[in-house]
Amino acid sequence: MENIETAILLMVVGMATVFVILLIVIYLGKLLIALVNKYAPEEVVPVKREAPRGPAPIPGNILAAITAAVNVVTQGKGKITKVEKL
Repeated sequence: MENIETAILLMVVGMATVFVILLIVIYLGKLLIALVNKYAPEEVVPVKREAPRGPAPIPGNILAAITAAVNVVTQGKGKITKVEKL
């Protein structure tokens, strides 16, 4: 019976030690992050915005291929109203 008590005591002491060490690591990590953010903040680079351009024009050969495909699939009844690049 004494061996089981010793084993349980050893297990509890070991688990408590690991728990305390993990808490120390967590709080030291938080402290390090706070110090780095305070004394060496990340530089903010302004974002350059480009003027929005209209959609790029679709080359004539691709537009002709799309039109031919629609005519074949719809047997000449289909009509293309708008072609956009996604």
